[in-house]
Amino acid sequence: QVQLVESGGGLVQAGGSLRLSCAASGFAFSSFAMTWVRQAPGKGLEWVSDINSGGGITYYTPSVRGRFTASRDNANNTLYLQMNSLKPEDTAVYYCAKDRIPYSDYPSRGTRFDYRGQGTQVTVSS
Repeated sequence: QVQLVESGGGLVQAGGSLRLSCAASGFAFSSFAMTWVRQAPGKGLEWVSDINSGGGITYYTPSVRGRFTASRDNANNTLYLQMNSLKPEDTAVYYCAKDRIPYSDYPSRGTRFDYRGQGTQVTVSS
C-alpha cells in the first residue's frame, strides 16, 4: 500500500532553515509528481509546492517562492523540501502528497493528490 512518511520538522528561530524529507513506498515513485501542503493552526490545508516526476519542474505558492526548494531522489524514493529564511507564518504541519495522475507536468496546487502522509510539525519562533 502507499506510504508517505515525513520527517525533519522541528522548532527553529525566524530566519533559520529546515529540510523536510518524505520517504515514499508502495507505488512507482518516479512516475508521479509530488506535492507539499501545510496546515497552520486553526486554518485549512494550504498548497506549498509541486514537483514533477522527473524533478525538473517545480511550482511554489508565492509566499514561499525564493525561500523554499522542492527536490526529489527517485533512486531512493525520497522527496525533500528545503526551507530557508523561515518566518513565523510558516508555522504549520507539513505534509507530502502523491499526485493521482502519473507523469503530470502541470501544477496541481494541492487539488490532485490521492494519498498524504501523517505530517511533520514545523514551528518558527519570532
